[in-house]
Amino acid sequence: EHLRRCLRSLEEEKAHLADHSFGAALEVFVVDNASADDSVSVVTSEFPWVNLIRSDVNLGFARANNQGMRRCGGRYVMLLNPDTVVKPGSLRALIDFMDGCSEAGAVGPRLLNPDGSIQFSCRSYPGIGAGLFRNTPLGRLFPNNRFLRHYLMTDFGHEETRPVDWLSGACLMVRREVLDQVGLLDEDFFMYCEDTDWCYRMERRGWKKYYLPAAEVIHVIGGSSDLRVPAMVVAHHRSMCRFYFKHYFFGWRSILMPAMLGGIWLRCLLALLRYYASRWRVSLWSFLSRG
Repeated sequence: EHLRRCLRSLEEEKAHLADHSFGAALEVFVVDNASADDSVSVVTSEFPWVNLIRSDVNLGFARANNQGMRRCGGRYVMLLNPDTVVKPGSLRALIDFMDGCSEAGAVGPRLLNPDGSIQFSCRSYPGIGAGLFRNTPLGRLFPNNRFLRHYLMTDFGHEETRPVDWLSGACLMVRREVLDQVGLLDEDFFMYCEDTDWCYRMERRGWKKYYLPAAEVIHVIGGSSDLRVPAMVVAHHRSMCRFYFKHYFFGWRSILMPAMLGGIWLRCLLALLRYYASRWRVSLWSFLSRG
């Protein structure tokens, strides 16, 4: 159902982009990561204009998106999660911005929760300070510390267009020249942090990334990943470790790396314990109710 709603919103945008005054063409690729529901049949029967790429195994976020990007044309490429709905006019707003800002390598819209509240979809890079305070007990001792505020950009009202460090890959438009210079997503990230890594690599090549609130996309966080919570929790924390190893494991930062990596895996363990505890409570309540 998430995918169906997403493609319907793109179908409307496709018609708007093709009007005579704008004249842009939109091609859409759906990469099916070995889904176990009727997603493939929905695409083939209801959206014949969509290019379907099927995989017999779950390739992960980066490898699957790269498959689509290798086949697509156009001067801009946009990653889009299936649990999203693009609001009318948002694709045109993103394209207009990129057309008018040659220094922008990537742009992301304002992401909204289904109730209309804002998701913090743009952030600063997770430096050593953020890594320590987000992944170790220091975060609980000092919950409002400046490192986390800076990383999460909680002091930013998310109402203005501005350059940012990185944007969520749930909806991210990238210039074709960036793909040629920076390359595709790093496939060593199975899921999570590949968008942070991509934006970091763009910056090292001199490209800016912008947050554009004039474009809006509704995003159901976890609409796909919630189907396999434990695996996604582990994948998330493994990707966090990989990002720190790839970009921060040098110089004086290496001294703090053991504490930070240990904190990441402790955070992972606690998240898994909370998940299984909640499942146990639900199962026990169901058992007692039947009794």
